[in-house]
Amino acid sequence: MLHRRTSLSSRVSRFLSTSCFRRHENPLGLPKRPPPPQMPRRGGPIEKRPIPNVRKVVAVASGKGGVGKSTIALNLAFALALRKNQQTQAPLRVGILDLDIFGPSVPTLMGLQNAGEPELTSKGAILPLTNHGLPCMSMGFLLSSSTGDNTDTPIVWRGLMVQKAVQQLLFDVDWSKEGQGLDVLVVDMPPGTGDVPLTLGQLVSVDGSVIVSTPQDVALSDVRKGIAMLRKVSVPITGLILNQAYYLCPSCESHSPRYLFGKPDNFHKVAERLQVPVLGELPLVEGVSASADGGFPYVLSSIATVEKTDGSGGLAWWTNMAQVAEHVASSLSL
Repeated sequence: MLHRRTSLSSRVSRFLSTSCFRRHENPLGLPKRPPPPQMPRRGGPIEKRPIPNVRKVVAVASGKGGVGKSTIALNLAFALALRKNQQTQAPLRVGILDLDIFGPSVPTLMGLQNAGEPELTSKGAILPLTNHGLPCMSMGFLLSSSTGDNTDTPIVWRGLMVQKAVQQLLFDVDWSKEGQGLDVLVVDMPPGTGDVPLTLGQLVSVDGSVIVSTPQDVALSDVRKGIAMLRKVSVPITGLILNQAYYLCPSCESHSPRYLFGKPDNFHKVAERLQVPVLGELPLVEGVSASADGGFPYVLSSIATVEKTDGSGGLAWWTNMAQVAEHVASSLSL
């Protein structure tokens, strides 16, 4: 029997600006449950654990904000869901977890801004919300608003609250459905190298990570730091994606790529120096932005629709994302 989501909403709302130690230990206000894995306070060994009901975990990260990481994470999740399990030939069971506590994007990208808060299982675990056939979880779902749209509700927490909330989102979400868990969970990471990526890397057995960048040197600088941090906590680097790599004008006579943010030379030099494979180069496409704002993953559009609305640029984006998903699935042995 499910507990109604209003109880979870009221708990989270009360905890948004508190510093009480008890609430630090349970920032999401979940019913009493076995504590999630804890990081040792005195530098002892940290045992990584799998996420319950999840076979593989892949993180989508970038040291820099504003590079389109969340859009790529979402479309990667759906591109993987369009593939089949190599062993069973059944469609891959995929979920997406938004770990950007302060700036969650998944509710908007999934078209779930007004979906309300998730319900709880009889054991107090959070049930993911589902749209387009794919389950997802985000801090954005746990915020209440009098208007029903919680996109402008801020999280005002210090580091310890964030760390504990991340642990609960990692280990207190029930990803099982009809007795089956996920083949892969795509984790949308926040920018930077702070508490959230550190908590994930130290507590969870992460099977791979996709790093997103744009061509600018300022983005590449943060990408190098992000890769160094992930390697320090033994997270495998699956590969790099260059987003907004070029622009193909759909209505121009010339179909030559225009490098609006600089040529990709430095990006490839960084990939070669760090010995990280390049998974794909995605062009700047108007339809990708429009679909993200509309809550509809671009990869779910048909090739005919993509080519008609966005021309060769849209086709290149769609095709490259499918190839990225193929590489990721192969690296994870899905």
